Amino acid sequence: MSENENSKKLENFFNTLVDQSIGPTNAYYYPFLEESISDPIAELASRIKFSASESVNLFSGQSGCGKSTELKRLKQILQQQGCEVFLLDMREYINLRTPIEISDFLISIMTAFSEKVELSYSHAPAKRGYLERLNDFLHQDVNLENMGVKVGVGDIKASLKSDPTFKQRLQDSLQGHAAKIVSDAHVFAQDTVSFIRQETKDSNKKIVLLIDSVEQIRGVGADNSDKVHKSVANLFSGHSEGLKIPMLHIVYTIPPYLTALAPGVGRQLGGAMACTLPSIHVQNKDNSIDPKGLEIMRTLISKRYSEWQHFFTPDQLDLLAESSGGDIRDFFRLIQAALVKTGNRIPIPDLVIEQAQNHLRREMMPIANDDKQWLQEIEENKKANLGSIEKLPDLARLFDNKLVLNYRNGDDWYGVHPLLKDEIKE
Repeated sequence: MSENENSKKLENFFNTLVDQSIGPTNAYYYPFLEESISDPIAELASRIKFSASESVNLFSGQSGCGKSTELKRLKQILQQQGCEVFLLDMREYINLRTPIEISDFLISIMTAFSEKVELSYSHAPAKRGYLERLNDFLHQDVNLENMGVKVGVGDIKASLKSDPTFKQRLQDSLQGHAAKIVSDAHVFAQDTVSFIRQETKDSNKKIVLLIDSVEQIRGVGADNSDKVHKSVANLFSGHSEGLKIPMLHIVYTIPPYLTALAPGVGRQLGGAMACTLPSIHVQNKDNSIDPKGLEIMRTLISKRYSEWQHFFTPDQLDLLAESSGGDIRDFFRLIQAALVKTGNRIPIPDLVIEQAQNHLRREMMPIANDDKQWLQEIEENKKANLGSIEKLPDLARLFDNKLVLNYRNGDDWYGVHPLLKDEIKE
């Protein structure tokens, strides 16, 4: 094969691995969870099906493990059951790098819900969208101008997402008004459910909100991260009544450190236990390699690019799968790194595989001595124990940076990223 042909194949292979959320109808989609005995999506769908009037459900997993993709499958299943389903990506409505409070969280959710409904039915519930109702309240009851906050209907959504100063001022302005914000959000939700049922002529139709990307809320810098992670913990543990929205079935995505911190967090939200999407367990709890996990990873690549063996040997691809710890996003990134680094050396030399591993390892370095000790304990016990609430930001950081990965093989357990195991022994 000519150099130009090789270069084109490298480029095509690289682009099939571009980070994107796909749905169950996409040719790249591989339903490996449906073939397992523990499918969190099937469990979530059953809970919503069995719940009569309303429900709150929690879906946990690390960024990059495929939650957004699987939420699209959940949406498809629920629609087949006759539900009206709205998938809300909160990245479009909230600033993911600043502390969150119940007031701005519910404002963002109801704004997204209102927009989706208006898009589906060509007009807003009761001819007034949520932001119009909110705007009246903010100016009549809160008097934002006296607090130095000037907003119109079109400003709130954009400012909550992109202007941290606005968000902070709004939070300050709404102190003492949280109960009213919660009440108004619940009333709007009930009005909207009634509107949809009237439009669809189905008085029993279940309305479902799939609220994605909440698990991506994280701070930047030690002090900010501390505040952000504690605000997320407080949101779900201290404002459970506000998050239980009448007449709606809701799935909140939550970060894995919340389930490690408070395994019973679902108890406060109506009793449902959190469903977790773990990393693909390419390794077992005893650190032995799991051939079934490697087979899943190989199939994922075959779906993307069937001629992968033109570049990688099976052993090389398995090594990259093991090096990713079963994290799909990092697996794809490792392969992309190798494709970029190989130049015209086809098939790809083992040296390039090692360079790709080192590149990913450097992203997670350096590791502080305190973190090394904690990681050693996690690797030994396979548990992410939290000594005190003050350590929450540190635990969150380990999860966010994927120094610790979540697995399931029977019970949920935790392991240190494979590329760091030698580092923490030093």
